[in-house]
Amino acid sequence: MKTILAATISFLLFYSAASAQDQRATLLNERLIYYSAYHHQGVPWYYLAAVDQFERNIQPLRQDIEKKESPLALTIPDERWFGPLHPDTSNLSPYFIKFFGGIGQDMNGDGKADPTDPEDIFGSMADYINSYSSFKEALKAYYERKESVSQILTIAELYQNFNTLDLYKHVFPLHKDYLYSYRSTWGGKRGWGGRRMHEGTDLFAGYGTPVLATTFGKIEALGWNDYGGWRVGLRDIHNVYHYYAHLSGFKKGLKQGDIVKAGDLLGYVGSSGYGKEGTSGKFPPHLHYGMYIDNGKNQWAYDPYPSLKRWESS
Repeated sequence: MKTILAATISFLLFYSAASAQDQRATLLNERLIYYSAYHHQGVPWYYLAAVDQFERNIQPLRQDIEKKESPLALTIPDERWFGPLHPDTSNLSPYFIKFFGGIGQDMNGDGKADPTDPEDIFGSMADYINSYSSFKEALKAYYERKESVSQILTIAELYQNFNTLDLYKHVFPLHKDYLYSYRSTWGGKRGWGGRRMHEGTDLFAGYGTPVLATTFGKIEALGWNDYGGWRVGLRDIHNVYHYYAHLSGFKKGLKQGDIVKAGDLLGYVGSSGYGKEGTSGKFPPHLHYGMYIDNGKNQWAYDPYPSLKRWESS
């Protein structure tokens, strides 16, 4: 009886995981149809996908913007859609909108420039981007924040490089064939360099244990930091910055700006940091792993321990 029950549970878990993967594949395909429908020579699909993903990332983190439940997240604010001086946002005439300097357009021929219609939204955004000399310049004008521009450019680069929207895979940051141990160390007191809070999880392992990219991303930072020693900073498509510190060295040839996939080698566990470049041995060898999320206005650290436990068991 126990054997049958265990087999049934295993089957249900497998079926549930497979079903979730199928649902995600269907959802991503639906999004790609919209991105592809409105791309053209000056605006490839991954530009529209990157802007949409950025909006999807920030909506749950902000009180001042609406969270869309539909597969597509992009919402163009009224002042941009209708123009800042438009007297009546219930008037969806594309002619009035253009007259008042709005970017909203009728892209499906129904006579309305509807800010809730995905076709109108993505077609209007594509034309807006194409009106600038580059994608970067369009983002600078639209978001008016360099960190947001950088994040969206990274998302676009990742989509372009891997030619897929399905960049959701995560892995544990240490090679599982090596001995390691860790517990929640979030919020602990740290004294070197001044009193501060510990923003991450310490994973203890022997010198030289391989450190892996936990997800698909772009190497945003690489080199020495007086606190973190030899460290790597990785930015993903979810507005999350992954911080790997106290390494003994990096993968040969790894450089800032490189694109990596989940499971790629980044470097090796060490005990570097807490001093000028080359300082090592002030504490036992371990990987300090931190996660920082950006909501389009600010960036802050959050506890990576729950994510680590989930990735370890997958």
